[in-house]
Amino acid sequence: MKPTRPFSNSTRDDREKGLRVNHRIRIPKVRVIDPDGNQLGIMDTRDALHVAQTQFGLDLIEISPFAKPPVCKIMDYGKYKFQQKKKTQEAKKNQTIIVVKEIKLRPTTDQHDLNVKLKHITKFLAQGNKVKVSMRFRGREVVHADLGKAKMDKIIQTLGTLAVVEQHPKLEGKQTTMVVAASTGANAPKPTPAQQN
Repeated sequence: MKPTRPFSNSTRDDREKGLRVNHRIRIPKVRVIDPDGNQLGIMDTRDALHVAQTQFGLDLIEISPFAKPPVCKIMDYGKYKFQQKKKTQEAKKNQTIIVVKEIKLRPTTDQHDLNVKLKHITKFLAQGNKVKVSMRFRGREVVHADLGKAKMDKIIQTLGTLAVVEQHPKLEGKQTTMVVAASTGANAPKPTPAQQN
């Protein structure tokens, strides 16, 4: 018989997540799984706690609270918490964070400045970011919104297969915006000379 040990105490964080351990499991009957994954069947919670402590020297953890009856596993609570933390860290590590960068233009932006803006857009796309291109109209410039759209279309054309348009140029009030993202094509071409200047 393995030596008994004091039950681990669940923390406030565990209670907030709905995780119940040992004496915090208040349901009268539970389905019990031993440390090797074998089913021990449905038992009175008090008996399950006794088995966990006396036969295995481990904790009883409710792993599936919404099952009928809830499923509990006999295991080391400290080890379980460590494994859960490791899984969370792995999930965060594999998570891709996409940042939306913004490039601002004016309808009067000249070709040289436009080339500089294109260079920035290309760099942001190469880093895996999305780019929101905004064109602001002042005063009566909005009556020439078609010129702004033409400039946006030129940007799309220049980027070519480097980018995909996620939101086509759209006029809202005194501003036209569009959103582009990096092309997923494996053989995306290198920036054109206009983008590199």
